[in-house]
This record gives sequence, structure tokens and C-alpha cells, in this order.
Amino acid sequence: MTTAMTLTRPQKAAAILVAMGKPSASRLLKFFKQEELKALIEAARLLRTIPQADLERIVAEFEAEFTEGAGLLDSADKMDTILSESLSPEEVNAIMNGRQEEVANDAPLPIWPEVEKLEPPRLGTFLSGEHPQTSAMVLAKLSPQTAANVLLTLEKPLRSEIMKRMVTMSSAPPTATRIIENQLRNRLLDSSATKDTSAGQARVASVLNEMDKSQLDEIMQDLEAAGTPDLAGVKARVFSFDDIPLLTQKARVLIFDGLSTELITMALRGAPADLTESVLSSIGARARRMIESELAQGSEGIALADILDARKSISSSTVRLSREGAFDLPGAQTAEAA
Repeated sequence: MTTAMTLTRPQKAAAILVAMGKPSASRLLKFFKQEELKALIEAARLLRTIPQADLERIVAEFEAEFTEGAGLLDSADKMDTILSESLSPEEVNAIMNGRQEEVANDAPLPIWPEVEKLEPPRLGTFLSGEHPQTSAMVLAKLSPQTAANVLLTLEKPLRSEIMKRMVTMSSAPPTATRIIENQLRNRLLDSSATKDTSAGQARVASVLNEMDKSQLDEIMQDLEAAGTPDLAGVKARVFSFDDIPLLTQKARVLIFDGLSTELITMALRGAPADLTESVLSSIGARARRMIESELAQGSEGIALADILDARKSISSSTVRLSREGAFDLPGAQTAEAA
């Protein structure tokens, strides 16, 4: 039986990591070097069941606390599970396929997951200026769906030439693959035009959505005059209460379904007739009669801040539904049409 006295240091470390469980072990694995991770995997594969007493002695050596009942190890499978949920497939492959030397030399990680995120037209434009053999090698690295979407953006003659080469192409030499990866990284992924700016766009849109219509329009004009990049992405996420008539009837029904008549009434006080009709036409007949009755009594004594708060609340609900994929905001529809 394997005991603590006969275990190597990597085997002891592997035993403790498995005993800790996936959440804690996953956090620790990020601090190991590639060669250390490989040693852990190889050590774990040699381990079998370890008695509780032996495991406690191992833990005592590391002066760490141990959760009761974690003495039985199915180490190889559990270590594989921890690694697969903590590291990317490329990192695991780099460890197990003897590529630790490349990683140790600070070689960049494979770029193909990032290439997959590029818009097919952009990648297609790049490949149209490359040799068909190069294009075939690139597309062979991508998922079938992504490769198909990119091919459909190319002219038919070039598309046929690339696909012909994909059929007859064997495995690309590592040197050629590295050259292509470097070119993609330098000319596409490192370009500011291809960086993912969606997070920044969402932040700016969140700020603008807190403003009333006049303030929002003024800020957008200033941003356009300043030549702000990626402004279309911001516009696609911006929405104000006054934009409700620009939504489809189906979208308006989704927005006002479940909202209280009190909130809708407050938001419609002082609203233009076309905006009011867009809202009222999206709710039930009974709720409409109640709201019209309230609005007919006028808005005297109603604080403007309360009206604006109600409108912002409805605007926030609209943006949330749009993010959930229920419908597109008017800005997104305009950008798509353009």
C-alpha cells in the first residue's frame, strides 16, 4: 500500500490538491509553472487510494488544514477534472504534449480562440489578400461553422481554390503554423480596430441611459463631433423613454406587460400625444381606461423628479429585456440597416 513515507514531493502535492477539492485547487493551480503542473499530473496518475491517516501526515508536512473525510483519492481522474476546469484545453495540451519548453520561453498562447471571435467579413477580407494555401491553413484551424461563415464572404473563385487546398492539405509544419499565427496576431488581433470594445461601449451607454432625452442628445452630438470611435456600438445600447414609438408593437407589449398602472401613469404625465398612444396601444383595454382617466385629471402637484424616475425605470426595463435578447433597441436596428 502506498504510504506517506514512500511518496515523492510531487505525489504529496497532488494528493493535497485532490483532497482540497476543485474550487480551492483550481485557484492554486494558476500559480504553478508548466513543468510543475506536468509533474503533478504524472504523480497523480501513480497514486492510488491513500488512507486517512497517511493523508493527514502529508497535510501536516505542509502545515495546511484538511477537510474531514477527504482521505480516499481517485487521483488520476480527479486531477484531470481539476485541470480541465482550471486550464484551457490549449494549456493542458501544452503540458501533456511536451510543449513546456515553448511556454517556458514565453511563447504566446495559441491565438485560434481569439480568431474565432472575429467577424467573418473582417477575417474574410484579410484572407482574400493572402495565398489560398495560407487561407486554407487558417480555416482548417477554425471550427466548421466559423470556417463556413468566412468562406461565404469570399468570391466564388477564391472560395473554390481554398476549399480544394483544404481537401488535399496535410498537417501543417509547426514552423509554418507559428509564422501564420504571428501574422494573424500582428495584423489582426493586435490591431486597435479589432479589439473588443463592447465592455467600454456598454459602460458609456449605461451612463447615457441615466440622462434625460435632451441631455443624451447633446452628449451624443458632442461625441460625434469629437470623432469618438465605435460610437455606433454605443448608440446600439442607448435608449430613452422618448424612443418607445420607435420600437415594434411586439417589443412594446413585452415591456409594459407586468408593469403597474401607477408606474405607467406617472411616466406618461406630460408626455407627447404620439408617445402616449404608443404606450397605451401596448396595454390591455382595462388598464388603458384607468390610465387615461388618471391622466385626464392633470398633473398638478406631481413632482417632475417623480415623472423622470418613472421614465428611467421603464427605460431600464427596456434595456434589460434587450440585453436578454427579447428584441433590438432602435439604435441597434439603425446600425444593422446601415
